[in-house]
Amino acid sequence: MFEAKVQEAWRVLRIQSELVAGTDKLLKTGAAVTVFGGARFEPDTESYRQAERLGELLGSAGVPVITGGGPGIMEAANKGCFSTTAQSVGLNIDLPFEQTSNPFQDLSLEFRYFFVRKYLFVKHAVGFVIFPGGYGTLDELFEALTLVQTGKMEPFPIVLVGVDYWQGLVDWMTQRMLAQGCISPDELNLFQLVDTSDEAAQIILSHIHAESAKLVVSD
Repeated sequence: MFEAKVQEAWRVLRIQSELVAGTDKLLKTGAAVTVFGGARFEPDTESYRQAERLGELLGSAGVPVITGGGPGIMEAANKGCFSTTAQSVGLNIDLPFEQTSNPFQDLSLEFRYFFVRKYLFVKHAVGFVIFPGGYGTLDELFEALTLVQTGKMEPFPIVLVGVDYWQGLVDWMTQRMLAQGCISPDELNLFQLVDTSDEAAQIILSHIHAESAKLVVSD
């Protein structure tokens, strides 16, 4: 029993260490866009090409890109940004399958705990862009929506790329969640659905420019 309690105490210290180290490294990155999407997309798929295009568009505008650091969509977004002067960041997680670090990271951080990594995805983000993906992608999408919905973070663009992939989910949210009063009409406006990375980049960059203008006026 005593040994188990000691192990739990050390786990708390490991969590604290990951959080402090990750926060310190990302402070130097500044405001960034976090990109989510499935790890199973190959370079010859449209989703991969669109994610690479997004990384390039954001990076060329001087906006760092943060991903989960793995293959698929994550690799594509990092790759697009890696070719620019903006920082390409990967927050890698230790998993028994799928997760291998992609080589297109200027800053590569390793995490043992999902919730520390998820906190850092949000901490420095000025926007989320979500490509098709699986459970992990949906988890990140709905966590972002919940944080904005509940006022735990300032509203920022949450953009879904791929109308064909996401429309069924949006229809279900409208026909079930909204119709049964589980969400309000305004809460369906917390995200935007687009078909291309160019549209997503335009939404994100317009938001960044608007926020920068507000800071200038307030000064």
